[in-house]
Amino acid sequence: MKTYKSYSDVQRDLKQLSLERRIALEKMKLHKNKIGNELEPKQWMISVYKVAQKYGVYFIMRRLLR
Repeated sequence: MKTYKSYSDVQRDLKQLSLERRIALEKMKLHKNKIGNELEPKQWMISVYKVAQKYGVYFIMRRLLR
């Protein structure tokens, strides 16, 4: 356990801890928004379209090469 020699030391550490807590909360908000954006239906449709496009081209090339 840390011992403090003055009131200003206590205040400084409390301020530092408060700032670290606020930074951690902002990081959590950022991650939440990022995950929320990735789970939107629009993003799912884009992913499905890319996969379908890839396999569609593969299927067409396979048909042409036979």
